[in-house]
Amino acid sequence: MNKITTNIIATGLLSLMFGLAFFSVLGDANTMDELAHTGAGYSYIVKQDMRLNPEHPPLLKDLAGLSVWLSSKITKTQINFPDQIEAWQKEKNGQWDFGRQFLFHNGNDADKIILWARLPMILIMILLGFYVFKWARERYGNKAGLIALFLYSLSPTLLAHGRLVTTDVGAAACFFIATYYLIKWLQDSTKKNLIIAGIIFGLALLTKFSLALLIPYFGVITILWMIINRKWKPLFGLILIGIIAMILVYPVYLFNIWNLPMEKQVSDANYYLGTYGNRLLADPTLWMNTNTILRPYGQFFTGLLMVIQRASGGNTAYFMGEISNVAWPLYFPIVFLIKVPLALFVLILISLFSMSFPRKRESSSGFPIKLGMTEKIRITIKKYFTEIALLIFLAIYWYTSVTSNLNIGVRHVLPIFPILYILISGQISKWLCLPPGPFLEKVKLTPKKLFVSVKMTTKAYFILCFKYLILAILLFWYAFGVIQIYPHFITYFNESIGGPTQGYKYVTDSNLDWGQDLKRLAQFVEDNKIQTIYVDYFGGDDLKYRLDDKFQFWWGKRDPSELPANSWIAISASFIQSGRGITTKGFIEKADYYNWLDQYEPITIIGNSIFVYYIK
Repeated sequence: MNKITTNIIATGLLSLMFGLAFFSVLGDANTMDELAHTGAGYSYIVKQDMRLNPEHPPLLKDLAGLSVWLSSKITKTQINFPDQIEAWQKEKNGQWDFGRQFLFHNGNDADKIILWARLPMILIMILLGFYVFKWARERYGNKAGLIALFLYSLSPTLLAHGRLVTTDVGAAACFFIATYYLIKWLQDSTKKNLIIAGIIFGLALLTKFSLALLIPYFGVITILWMIINRKWKPLFGLILIGIIAMILVYPVYLFNIWNLPMEKQVSDANYYLGTYGNRLLADPTLWMNTNTILRPYGQFFTGLLMVIQRASGGNTAYFMGEISNVAWPLYFPIVFLIKVPLALFVLILISLFSMSFPRKRESSSGFPIKLGMTEKIRITIKKYFTEIALLIFLAIYWYTSVTSNLNIGVRHVLPIFPILYILISGQISKWLCLPPGPFLEKVKLTPKKLFVSVKMTTKAYFILCFKYLILAILLFWYAFGVIQIYPHFITYFNESIGGPTQGYKYVTDSNLDWGQDLKRLAQFVEDNKIQTIYVDYFGGDDLKYRLDDKFQFWWGKRDPSELPANSWIAISASFIQSGRGITTKGFIEKADYYNWLDQYEPITIIGNSIFVYYIK
């Protein structure tokens, strides 16, 4: 396949992904984390005041806020800013109340703001897809590039979260692109590559604080590169990359706190870090917040320590019938197994098979006979350094995810997805090639045998066709499941548990129910001419904005006898499962308050995430 054809197909795949993401998100209500990020991002742009949501770096929120601000200029629409409310003036962690007021109770067009805020996130997802294609093609060829991009473009997890104003896909993009440029610099240590690697690393630190994990990861692979090349110079280059990154952090944070009063910044930092256990980290950070020059770094490190503190504290979650505020070690492995298309697992098995049985012409590795084992290992690591570096990343990220005390959703392991697609595509493209030997035969071109051509035997032709048929079936299976779930990508689950309709039995929260179906519930109420519906809603949207006077608040611990006869009630899956689960040892909160619903069958389940009942 030539380069032009490859580029046309790649453009088509990225265009398909953009279309699926854009048109599917039009029907989605505002999701949980978007409530905090969208309003905060707009405040950063128009106020240069980062008092809201310091727990996350500002870059992605800046892009969302900038998009909303530009939309107001393009459409000549007035966007009202609620700067007189308590959430802006006095509250700590007031981003949730501020976001609700800004979007739904301040005279603004919420749906227009939400859509414009989401557009930059979709474009970042497309940019990541371009780099997945670029790296796979550079490493393994055109065929591998297209396979990797196909898997990426139709990934239900990426389509689910790449459309939303959150940090997850942006973080995955920065993880991946920063790793690409670091490895590129290690293999070609030019000043240009070093500067680019530093800039991308800085952008990563401005995207999500968990990307600080790149620091030990970059250290490990740089040391490995130094060992196999017997050079120490890359260590100094890595330090320069870190310096460039931290230099970039400063002006971005400076812009975002330009109008944040110092007394407000210091007060907030003391509130967030007053009980932080490690004072060797907290006290210098608090001091930086009081220093006029170092204030941007003070805000940066305050957010970083907030994330570390939150991760150690855990969160309450539902998992396979249990409720706990302590993490389950098997949470992420099982969620990954049920949220990823089964066809991908078959491709992984084929890839492992391909790695286990290399082609004959590669088996000798081309080593001179006199080389010792140590030298052979060194040469092999250098040859497959990219693959080894990516596998190290998978190991580090999986370890930190499994040992983390935060079990929120598969979105937290999104950075591993592009890595998997690269590695799988490389092995699949090799598997599609036939090894030399009995499958190929030489053909004489001249009587003097000066030149020889090679052609496939009939057996080889059928084997190759069979392999391509298997690949075509797997890719069709992969795509079919994703297209079938459109537009409800968040609720995708594979066939191993019975598909999307059964997902609520295993996990909730951002794996299934993030509040995305409230607009669809409002449409259901209108279509069925329901005058009043009781609602227990989990998400970042607003019941009053969507349902006006056609709803009454409901909550899980409310006595069901308070429901009038012939009542409609709608409950988000996250709440209904939390109210029917079994509490684990040490979890003292009541968690059986929705067991009374077991005697009823839901009339419908809106988008697989909101259960609607009619109680006679």
